[in-house]
Amino acid sequence: MALSGLDIYKLLPKTNCKECGFATCLAFAMQLAKKAVSIEKCPFLSEDAKKMLEASSLPPIKLVTIGQPDRKLEVGNETVLFRHEEKFHHPAGIGFILQDSLSDEQLAKKAQAIDRLQFERVGQKISVDLVALAQTGSAERFLKAVQLVSRTTTLSMALVSNDPAALQPALEFLKGKKPLIYPDAAGENISRIGGLAASFKVPMVAVAPDLDKLSQLTRELNSLGVQELLLDTGKKPLAEKIWDLTQLRRQALKKSNRSLGYPALAVVDCADPYEEVMEAATYISKYAGIVLLKGDAPWQALALLTLRQNIYTDPQKPLQIEPKLYPIGNAGAASPVLVTTNFSLSYYTVLGEVEASRVPSYIMSVDTEGMSVLTAWAAEKFTPEKITASLKKFNVADTVSHRNLVIPGYVAVMSGQLEEDSGWKVVVGPKEAAGIPSFLKNL
Repeated sequence: MALSGLDIYKLLPKTNCKECGFATCLAFAMQLAKKAVSIEKCPFLSEDAKKMLEASSLPPIKLVTIGQPDRKLEVGNETVLFRHEEKFHHPAGIGFILQDSLSDEQLAKKAQAIDRLQFERVGQKISVDLVALAQTGSAERFLKAVQLVSRTTTLSMALVSNDPAALQPALEFLKGKKPLIYPDAAGENISRIGGLAASFKVPMVAVAPDLDKLSQLTRELNSLGVQELLLDTGKKPLAEKIWDLTQLRRQALKKSNRSLGYPALAVVDCADPYEEVMEAATYISKYAGIVLLKGDAPWQALALLTLRQNIYTDPQKPLQIEPKLYPIGNAGAASPVLVTTNFSLSYYTVLGEVEASRVPSYIMSVDTEGMSVLTAWAAEKFTPEKITASLKKFNVADTVSHRNLVIPGYVAVMSGQLEEDSGWKVVVGPKEAAGIPSFLKNL
């Protein structure tokens, strides 16, 4: 559990020596509590006090890394139950399960298709993270499938197997690539598989049907040297699984239960693709670190990646684009100028409709600190003064030969003042972005 400033102060030497750069030990303690400084700043801290402070500073949910540095997946290290309290730090990993019973051609084709599940949304690249290969046959077939998939995709891999004899050669082949071991029903093999995870220094999934047994299992695996774990309570009805995921999060954050302080994994097993996506979306929201599913259609991936992107953005720092004048299409001196905010969703929505109109145009993005049009207008961040300043800053008058400016219909009330301040003629555009194509064609 994190210590308060006063708790930390009690562990300090209380000499007020100023060696740490602060006037008093209490001031240093307050900064330590906020994680603004390191405990190494205090030269007179006892070893016992140092150990206590280091233990208290450990994240309640351990950070687990899967894959190679150039495309690694990091999950865990979360600090809050609710996004509005701070933010969620590491987006849930999204992966797809392949079985080694597929033919080589089918495996390669599916792995390539999964690798291509990359999209651009509101200026950000979003993509899936993981290919999980499940063993259904012999150790030899599993190894061959691992080799094939590894050569086909750049994504991180998960090895779904309960057979140490199959896992060992696969881990030797993937040495340095840090795959995830997922023994979904290991039984008596769990110690041998844990030994492999410790030996190859790779993360592993601990699977048990309830939290008490899961806690016992993580302690057993820790004793074997496995430090990076994910937790899975197995296949259950949706409501029960959500209960487990929520209680795991609460145990780690509220009860400081170190044996359950690891990210969770959930597997979706639905025949209907729409139900599969809805269940996966539920797990992303509450509180899976990794979600694995079988359906790999692009629309399924896009829906889940969009949800994940929305959940894992900082609610206090909206997605923003650079405020400037953007030419769209083959924009020239006679092209219309539309104004909007620098909130990414607002800009890219307008951009899509302008491109759909096929009318070469300019979009002037005003710095509103990432707020949408109505929010920024209400907060006085999208005002005639700020729009006028942006026109001058971006030299719009030197870019176009006219003096017409199109503003969003929802802020038509500012048109008079904006004309007076800027000297430009203000044209009130549509309230909704969907009306932009017809508006531009008739402008």
